[in-house]
Amino acid sequence: MPTLFRFLFIVGIIAGLIYGSMVALVFLVEPKEREVTIRIPSERLNPTKTEQQ
Repeated sequence: MPTLFRFLFIVGIIAGLIYGSMVALVFLVEPKEREVTIRIPSERLNPTKTEQQ
């Protein structure tokens, strides 16, 4: 039975570390906004008749 408590204790510590790191990421990291430009080739916008078949 003591090995079960030791296992649960270790799993709890690991879960607490993961949870703590996620909370730290939420409060300490600020995302930067920026413009996103995606270039689309003209062949995809205006396909020719042979490509549509």
